[in-house]
Amino acid sequence: MKCRHCANELKCDFLNLDYAPPSNAYLLPERLAQSEMWLPLRIQVCEKCWLVQTLDFTGREALFDENYAYFSSFSSSWLAHAKSFVETAINRLGLDSGSKVVEVASNDGYLLQYVASAGIPCFGVEPTHSTAQAAREKGINVFEEFFGAAYAHELKKTEGPVDLLIANNVLAHVPDINDFVTGVAALLKDDGVASFEFPHLLNMVRENQFDTAYHEHFSYLSLVAVRRIFQHNGLRVYDVERLSTHGGSLRVWAQRSDVTQRPCSQEYFAIVEQEAEAGIETQGFYALAQERALQVKYQLLGFLLDARAAGKKVIAYGAAAKGNTLFNFSGVKPDLVDAVIDLNPNKQNKFMPGSHIPIRGLSYLLENKPDYVLVLPWNLFDEVRTQLRSQMHHEFKFVRAIPELQVSD
Repeated sequence: MKCRHCANELKCDFLNLDYAPPSNAYLLPERLAQSEMWLPLRIQVCEKCWLVQTLDFTGREALFDENYAYFSSFSSSWLAHAKSFVETAINRLGLDSGSKVVEVASNDGYLLQYVASAGIPCFGVEPTHSTAQAAREKGINVFEEFFGAAYAHELKKTEGPVDLLIANNVLAHVPDINDFVTGVAALLKDDGVASFEFPHLLNMVRENQFDTAYHEHFSYLSLVAVRRIFQHNGLRVYDVERLSTHGGSLRVWAQRSDVTQRPCSQEYFAIVEQEAEAGIETQGFYALAQERALQVKYQLLGFLLDARAAGKKVIAYGAAAKGNTLFNFSGVKPDLVDAVIDLNPNKQNKFMPGSHIPIRGLSYLLENKPDYVLVLPWNLFDEVRTQLRSQMHHEFKFVRAIPELQVSD
């Protein structure tokens, strides 16, 4: 395969997580007797532009369909994050009723609801019908399309150019990253700004976050790669913020490269230097990722087998995509984990892809009194622990697998 940005031949391996079904392809009961689509989950590094990427084995339409089950609004901490961002952006950019905001991959309106409530005209672009419909029920205008350069030019004609384009946790999800970024540049006003958030590759490697690898993540992003991709496609990064979300993310602020340039921030230069010191443009930076992923697999299986032998009950919490990667790479099945609890009714009474572990609502957890709760979305570990401690009134322990197995009260 060739690099999806610079077309260089890919030769440097990063992670090989064997085979897995698409991580958001949750199964209805009647689908359990049917075959699933299992694809190689293999990630390589481009040694020319240093974009880390999943090898392509299927198209985006098969991964982001009308039954897409990830809804952003089921995390209270993520809603708080979105609200805080909107307040910051309004003040930073001086947005008002004469401005225009678009969010690409707007999901269920989790963020744009705060833009709309501030009286700022906005609209979303979201390809998955299930989440787009949920946003419309919040009063958000949503165009149900995949975003790219051609569609950006259509939007510019019908909706006009925008002051702020928001792209939270979507840059990693696009197969044609050049086309996507070109579209962003095309939709901005001359003085418009684009804001991107994405998990930082530096944290993925350092914190052993291999479970954030799945087919829907086409790319794994560093600032050094993002700068190159933006420069090639009409954008220029001028500021970067470090975020705690998703195990450590970056928020990148960019503008069109053909207009008067804003000065680069000190934090921008600090992160450029941090990545250079880490050796992110060397093969050695990626060399130990596979072995560290295998260690988590062995630790988790050992814990679950010991718990089962001791007659202990393990229930997982959070039917997240990262949990599917972890379970399928580790070979975890319903004989080791009784169920996965999730607050999203769109996932409840379905089954995890690959492992076929049933997904249940919170009442199942309260009624079945597990000895251990395995928290799959480890980025929400503190939120989940606080929530469950207030609702469960029996003795049990919390477990997390990433970056290494930890059992705690």
